[in-house]
Amino acid sequence: MKPIFFIFGIACPVSALAYLDPGTGSIMLQGLIALLAAAAVVIRTYWYKIKSLFVKTETKNFLEDESEDSDPDLNP
Repeated sequence: MKPIFFIFGIACPVSALAYLDPGTGSIMLQGLIALLAAAAVVIRTYWYKIKSLFVKTETKNFLEDESEDSDPDLNP
């Protein structure tokens, strides 16, 4: 029964004669900017997690790092 009221309300709109002052527009703009900033932070956070799943990282053995980095003339 409730969907019928919803459809009737959309199909037969009534003029509300409402007034939106400039402060209301400012608040809506501020909310939109905050929504975009929050979405950017969430995307950036999860982007690194998703990227780390697909990017192959090189793992080196600690002893191999030591032998490659050291100068053979200094270690007899």
